[in-house]
Amino acid sequence: MAENIVKEMYISESAGHTRLAIVDNGRLVELYIERPDHQRMVGSIYKGVVENVIPGMQAAFVDIGYHVNAFLPFAEIGKPENLDYVKLLGDEVSADDQPMTNGKPRRRGRTSNANKSGPDLKGGQEIMVQVIKEPFSGKGPRVTTDIAIPGRLMVLVQNANFIGISKKISDKYEARRLRKIVEGLKPDGFGVIVRTVAESKSQKVLEKDFARLWTAWKELEAAARTATAPAPLYRDLTTTDSVIRDLLTHDIDKVIIDSKDIYKRLGAYLRDVSPSQANLVEYYRGKGPIFTNHDIETQIEKSLQRKVWLKSGGHLVMEHTEAMMVVDVNSGRYIGKRDHEQNSLKINLEAAREIALQLRLRDIGGLIIIDYIDMHEAANKKKIYAELVKELKKDRAKVAVSPISEFGLLEMTRERVRLSLLHSVSEECPTCKGLGWVPSKDAMITKIDSWLVRFRTVHKDRRLIISVVPDLAEYLTDVKSKVVTNFMWQHWVWLEIKADDGLNPDEFRVYSKRRKSDVTDVV
Repeated sequence: MAENIVKEMYISESAGHTRLAIVDNGRLVELYIERPDHQRMVGSIYKGVVENVIPGMQAAFVDIGYHVNAFLPFAEIGKPENLDYVKLLGDEVSADDQPMTNGKPRRRGRTSNANKSGPDLKGGQEIMVQVIKEPFSGKGPRVTTDIAIPGRLMVLVQNANFIGISKKISDKYEARRLRKIVEGLKPDGFGVIVRTVAESKSQKVLEKDFARLWTAWKELEAAARTATAPAPLYRDLTTTDSVIRDLLTHDIDKVIIDSKDIYKRLGAYLRDVSPSQANLVEYYRGKGPIFTNHDIETQIEKSLQRKVWLKSGGHLVMEHTEAMMVVDVNSGRYIGKRDHEQNSLKINLEAAREIALQLRLRDIGGLIIIDYIDMHEAANKKKIYAELVKELKKDRAKVAVSPISEFGLLEMTRERVRLSLLHSVSEECPTCKGLGWVPSKDAMITKIDSWLVRFRTVHKDRRLIISVVPDLAEYLTDVKSKVVTNFMWQHWVWLEIKADDGLNPDEFRVYSKRRKSDVTDVV
């Protein structure tokens, strides 16, 4: 019997950021965060300048006005015509003045500049590109020359000639109806993708959504003709609005919002494109924070931890590295009553379900390595693989999964579009520089000893005050008092240890009584 899932969407706006959470039966499954100081780039279209072409990387770098050049792989160039935005737009015919065929703009003439040995790109060339991945870890945004403008019900694709119907629309008669309507709307030279939410929408509603897309395209054309590269031509919606546009599907039972502005905006939007869903939107009038009162805040905090406990008593350890995410499955407190193979199978199955959820919730992209508990039977390994694949079907991001290897490792990739949750809500620790560790007390003692050797070799100051964090000060005066005494005899200097809770665990400061100043940096 299928589980009855109640799916709710919560939107909270604060001075720090706007957050949108999707909850299934009280369990947080997706979280989107929009920061006021971070301009969302995915979906935005730019008129850029090719900075350099690197055949060895099969890619080019494009200046779009961002502080790091955008990365354009050759595989994202698509048709050669996309490289010449002047020919793409038409030399003299604008979107408003095009000849019409059956009430639709006629396909524009183009001259191919294709180079059979590769894309015809050169430095200084102006091209139109669209961002498909946010900048990450010092890398610029990833872009494509295949331009697409998304709407609520459909997507307009430039330089194409097709009609695509969402595979989730299973009713063949409904798919045929939608295709017939779009055939009467689609201009030559453009493709249209009909989204799942278009199902059962009237022709009038579909025409209105397409009219918005066509207006956006005409504005894009006008901007492309006049803008001086590098320059933005079209900006997609904010994170909140784009998530509402893309994720507010028919399976959402309720939308609760604590911002009057977003509440009014969403209400007006739904009354226009999906009147049947307008009554799902509710303004939050509770006294406490909406995320706290609905147990979302606690779940967010747990999703940032490296250790994730399973109901059986096992746990996952999730570690970010520069190139990948590594997930280690451990039996933890689970003992079990069966043999080792069956115990491992039970934990691994539970882990597969939790890993799929955590990847989706934390929005982790790129290469992911999962180290399951060792199993010997091939049939059991196949069960784990099948369970993970099944759970990943709930994920909107594209994934690719390989079977478990002979070493018990499963490799997979997940599409990276935005920053992961960890990178969205946290910054690198200024003390450990992202290592996650700080020097031990004994390592700090060695560091101080080395400083004293260097200092006394050059300077004659004999009365020094050494300031360290309180726990290290206590360690030096109580546990390692003989070490401090040895320092004084060895370096022929008088030392006073002082606690300073304003310092980081890896810091110490030295004050000279003779100079009446800090001398830490004089060596």
